[in-house]
Amino acid sequence: MADIKYIFVTGGVSSSLGKGIIAASLAKLLQARGYRVTIQKLDPYINVDPGTLNPYEHGECYVTEDGAETDLDLGHYERFLNVNTSQANNVTTGRIYQSVIEKERRGDFLGKTVQVVPHITNEIKERIQILGNSGDYDIVITEIGGTVGDIESLPYVEAVRQLKWELGEDNALVIHLTLIPYLSAAGELKTKPTQHSVKTLMESGVSADILVCRTEHELSDDLRQKLALFCNVRKEAVIQSIDASTIYEVPNLMLEEGLDTITLKKLGLQAKNEPDLKRWNEFLSRYKNPKQEVSIGLIGKYVELQDSYKSIIESFNHAAAANEVKVHLERIHSEHIDEETISKRIAHLDGILVAPGFGERGIEGKIKAVQYARENNIPFLGICLGMQMAVIEFSRNVLGLKDASSTEMDPETPHPVIDIMEDQKQITTKGGTMRLGSWDCTLKENSLIHEVYGEKNIKERHRHRFEYNNSYKDQLTDAGLKATGINPKTGLVEVIEIPSHPWFIGVQYHPEYKSTVASPHPLFVQFVGAAKKHTKKK
Repeated sequence: MADIKYIFVTGGVSSSLGKGIIAASLAKLLQARGYRVTIQKLDPYINVDPGTLNPYEHGECYVTEDGAETDLDLGHYERFLNVNTSQANNVTTGRIYQSVIEKERRGDFLGKTVQVVPHITNEIKERIQILGNSGDYDIVITEIGGTVGDIESLPYVEAVRQLKWELGEDNALVIHLTLIPYLSAAGELKTKPTQHSVKTLMESGVSADILVCRTEHELSDDLRQKLALFCNVRKEAVIQSIDASTIYEVPNLMLEEGLDTITLKKLGLQAKNEPDLKRWNEFLSRYKNPKQEVSIGLIGKYVELQDSYKSIIESFNHAAAANEVKVHLERIHSEHIDEETISKRIAHLDGILVAPGFGERGIEGKIKAVQYARENNIPFLGICLGMQMAVIEFSRNVLGLKDASSTEMDPETPHPVIDIMEDQKQITTKGGTMRLGSWDCTLKENSLIHEVYGEKNIKERHRHRFEYNNSYKDQLTDAGLKATGINPKTGLVEVIEIPSHPWFIGVQYHPEYKSTVASPHPLFVQFVGAAKKHTKKK
């Protein structure tokens, strides 16, 4: 078997430079040249996974097919590559230490003193190589979270140093993503922060093979030469990553800069053929040249931070391109919606999406938004908590159960139309204990949801503890809120819709996790299509 090639992506100078997008773009180019590629993320925080993190802290928590709660960068990996990730694609310091401590408690280390080197670093190296050893990939790209110089990143950098030495020069390389700031007072780009960042990396025994420089202005030849000389890399390995209007332009920008070519050369691999980006660029062309505009409201309670609903936002981008429209996504805080403000905030919209979430904050605003969409025939999509709010709204305002609620918000409600799942009642720990990952769903024929998917049996990803209470199913169905998607194993209602409404669907699962550039999610595509029809009627 040919040697597996490993690429490590580190970051310097500043966080949030876009290591995930650079890693995903390089992977896309290598994949388009015919290589089998996967990407993994190593996160230096001590949480075991992002599942218990507030979205304001870390953006959304992304869920894989096998039920791993992971960093949102895994969403970028799947959206770019159209290949599923798994538990093995995201590792945190918390998980590393948890594993090493469990081994120590079992006596696996035969009484040795357990230390960061070699025990923690060995665990990191094992995790890095799990995907490579599977035989499914030619190249494994590993993104190291955080910024070089952070105390918490040191064990990862040391593991990279050891692996690079063990694997051999041709089998591993380090790409260092850094920032070239522009000082407007001096009118020039400054390389010193990058020099310091590379030096910090070298102090840990790791040399950058390729520099990717985030910049707002073009890098001159002289500046590239200076960076090459001071940072000990070849001039052709100084890659400019200039700000782009959309993340989907980055693979083309990296292709122009020759990032994939220099990577293959340094790994001793053949540039098999020119990258086939035909489908990618067709998507990009539709995305950048819309024929119409629609306004859709994203009703949530974490709207101030864009990363909180990252997968939903990107799903709208995929659906917008499929419909050849521009989606103006209006992020509306559900706490700001009440009787007085609702018409002003929502009446002009062509579609309303009530977003997922947890806890009681902002709940009444979400219910009001559902009611407005239902009563005014505005296309509506409710995801997870959004679907549950639709059930509560219908129960209160159509069935007349005025105190109907979810036991998540009101444990004493006389009408728990949304209730905690049976298998969740005895669970007290929060991390990784929800219904997670891919579950089956059977769609009812002659329903809107069946029309959307064009098939009867689907699989979708979940992340929830509370569910539709089947005790109220007959009442709700008779009144016009149909249950049209059912989990065949548990009987759990997965999809609700109102046939008398132009387009009204709520889903218990998270369709946004499965939307990719190559396969836009049908639910988002049809929802944006319904919004497009709605705007023509206005």
